[in-house]
Amino acid sequence: MKKALCLFILCISILFFAQVKAPFTGKRSFTIIEGYSGTGTPAYYLDIKKNGDVHFGYVQVNQANGEETTEEMNAGKYNSKAMKVQFKKFNETFLVKFDKENIYLTDENGTIQKSEDCCSVLESDKESCNCDSTLYL
Repeated sequence: MKKALCLFILCISILFFAQVKAPFTGKRSFTIIEGYSGTGTPAYYLDIKKNGDVHFGYVQVNQANGEETTEEMNAGKYNSKAMKVQFKKFNETFLVKFDKENIYLTDENGTIQKSEDCCSVLESDKESCNCDSTLYL
């Protein structure tokens, strides 16, 4: 029994230390897709806690009446391939991966998406652009 308990603790320890470490801790903001409606573009952010939990959120201010809408969700422990972000208020779901400096909109396999919606004003002549953003402090 004692050997089984030691083996169990060893396996749990290996799994715990085998997790991929997040590229940073703290809060960063990003804008992958620009908004065009009169309600204002949401200011998205991600917040990596010291325990490895990754939280995504947004703040959106309605430009017509000044009303602020916010939401934050826990996406779980850091995953370097793709993380699912699911906001309930606006029924919005997307997948992302990120490193220390950038965040990317991906498919379920972690492949970076391309879309005309991701093109900046300077790239408006292109049919599609990588869906990515710098992570700002």
